[in-house]
Amino acid sequence: MTETLKRFYTEAGVVNAPDGGGCHVVLDGRNVRTPAGALQVVPTRALAEAMAGEWARQGERVEIAGMHLTRLANVAIDRAPATREGLAEEVARYCETDLTCHLEDRQAGLRARQDAGWKPLRDWAGRALGVMLLPVEGLLAARQPDASLAAARAHAASLDDFRLTGLAYGCGLLGSAVLALAVERGEVSAEEAFELARMDEAWQAEHWGEDSEAAAATAARRAEAEALGIWFGALMAAP
Repeated sequence: MTETLKRFYTEAGVVNAPDGGGCHVVLDGRNVRTPAGALQVVPTRALAEAMAGEWARQGERVEIAGMHLTRLANVAIDRAPATREGLAEEVARYCETDLTCHLEDRQAGLRARQDAGWKPLRDWAGRALGVMLLPVEGLLAARQPDASLAAARAHAASLDDFRLTGLAYGCGLLGSAVLALAVERGEVSAEEAFELARMDEAWQAEHWGEDSEAAAATAARRAEAEALGIWFGALMAAP
């Protein structure tokens, strides 16, 4: 069941944090807090304004599940500081079974798309981050180089709590550390990464059709990808 609550405010705005570091959303002038009770301060005004937009777009009921930026901010503030090591390890684990390393071995057309879309980003991850992953044909994963897993882990650990939260979220959404890292580094847009992640799904839909339920699920995930793009874009903006 989707979590909702009756709208309890008229206007959503943004103010500077009390200590001057970052900004946060206010609803009718009242501070927004995280589930753990912390003031929901984010690093940039651009991100706070995007989050305020989520609140402003709500109707008579507030649908928390669809407020992806607000939910990410809650994780970054409440959970990331205490779970940084685990989040970095999660990124490394996605490298072990990375979507972009599992290549089609039967359908030549799909394989050609995979090679065109995925190989450049695998190559980029190796050059830019030292995350060199080995592709295989089929579903069985190859053992990935320890040095590559360590590089992914170290890069994730080097990020601040907000970028690390977005990166880990991207890994889960896209099924790929390579794609999530490319989005976090600005190598590709989140929207492009999403389409690359659903290449097999799109191929199946082209050849055998797509039912309304699958289309709705795709649209929901695409909205998450768009939010991820806004998240990283806003984090790169001036404070």
